[in-house]
Amino acid sequence: MKLKLIIFSMLILSGVQARAQKALEVVKEHVDEISIDTRATFHQEVRGGKYDTHFQGDYLNLHIMGHITDNLSIRVRQRLNKKIDEKNPFNATDFLWLKWQISPRWSLTVGKQAILLGGYEIDSPPIDVYYYGAFTSNLYQYYAFGVTGTWTPAPGQNISLQFCPSPISPGTQDAYSYNLYWNGHIGKRWHTTWSYNLVGDELGRWMNYEVLGNRFDLGPLVVDVDLINRHSPHQKRWFFSDWSVIGKAIYSIGKWNLCTKIGYERNDAANIDENGVSYDFTLPAGNDYFYGGAGLEFFPLGNDKLRLHIVYFRNNHDDLHNLDLGITWRFTIYKH
Repeated sequence: MKLKLIIFSMLILSGVQARAQKALEVVKEHVDEISIDTRATFHQEVRGGKYDTHFQGDYLNLHIMGHITDNLSIRVRQRLNKKIDEKNPFNATDFLWLKWQISPRWSLTVGKQAILLGGYEIDSPPIDVYYYGAFTSNLYQYYAFGVTGTWTPAPGQNISLQFCPSPISPGTQDAYSYNLYWNGHIGKRWHTTWSYNLVGDELGRWMNYEVLGNRFDLGPLVVDVDLINRHSPHQKRWFFSDWSVIGKAIYSIGKWNLCTKIGYERNDAANIDENGVSYDFTLPAGNDYFYGGAGLEFFPLGNDKLRLHIVYFRNNHDDLHNLDLGITWRFTIYKH
């Protein structure tokens, strides 16, 4: 009888130990992936009739992704070639966030993250963008410390509410942005990054952004169309007075991509305050901006690990023509 009791007790203890070990394995912290990517360019330009050429390194990024527990994940993206500002020691850090997956439908993200402005031009990883328009180029920051709550009502449909510093204010940190963002799809071929943003500037004023980023997946052809409307509450006209439209197309043939992107942005001269200061800092009142270009990408390995590109672009504001030849490569150091 004693022997049976001892054996039974040992079985119970071994079962408890196994369950405890399994629980520890579930919540054990681990690194999912460590990788780097980089892009270098042979840059050529003609500015005001003068020719200039040089090699340049565009990006060198370190990526770290991992888990602290099964529902607490982390992500870091550090730009190793970007200067760190003494006033902003995280200037070279794009991502430094902790995400709590509260349930399959709810999550909370805190830390440095992308400011949730809609549109595919700004949503794309910078290493994959060869040139930007005025609105995106003149934002003071794309990434900031903040907090984001996300609801996933269905697979592939995410609605987020974010509170973070303003993307247009280089001054005091009490200029904030309130962002409502939808990343999802309408059917199988129409993908969306739409947002409404209420953003403050260092003068204590507010701007409204309505951004409709649309991607149409048409097999070998992918077309992006971004529509951006900007307005101050004090403007006479709220719509199509300060706006942007950006179109991009990529046609894939085997290991090759044929690419083009054009954009037009305009801000009416009347959109100024009583002191004559433009409400919009990204595209000052009384300006329009037209830009465009085309390029060719080649993927020798048949994937995104290695990419060669040649891209030409120009705009109507500068007497400038740009031609870039470059290489992008990605390397996975560790993968869980």
